[in-house]
Amino acid sequence: MNCVWKRALAALLILASPLAVADDRPVTTVPNVDLERYLGRWYEIGSFPMFFQRNCIGETTADYALREGGSISVRNRCRSEDGFIEAEGRATPVADSGNARLKVSFFWPFSSDYWIIGLDDAYRWAVVGNPNRKYLWILSRTPVLDPAALEQARMIAAAQGFDLAQLRMTRQLAE
Repeated sequence: MNCVWKRALAALLILASPLAVADDRPVTTVPNVDLERYLGRWYEIGSFPMFFQRNCIGETTADYALREGGSISVRNRCRSEDGFIEAEGRATPVADSGNARLKVSFFWPFSSDYWIIGLDDAYRWAVVGNPNRKYLWILSRTPVLDPAALEQARMIAAAQGFDLAQLRMTRQLAE
């Protein structure tokens, strides 16, 4: 192999090495979530963009309500260029997780992990992710989260190994 190719290969390996190193620490949740306090409306402050949110331009909310039998109804809503997009689903707490881990399904029989990894003591904001770090949401009870609380939420996500370079801030009407 000539010198130019060796240098190019070395440069490629150096550039790719941070991408190849995965955080192998397990994602952990908060110890316990009082579901009664968690129910209600949450505003998305920031998220890792997901496929189903590709047409969302802002004003993203999630509404949670207790259903008969202990599951939780989920209604996600966002503004698009053409109006609002809504998705209805169901969340079920995972046994022995202190209600901090839920399985959420919008299309039966498929479900996703919804892990509460950070939660304000007064339930004013929450950080939600999943064990493979592909999804992340910073949620607030108000359309705008004060800078100190946002920084605390970001630090929780970063400490859990989430790549905050992927975090997209959500435009809310109050802005």
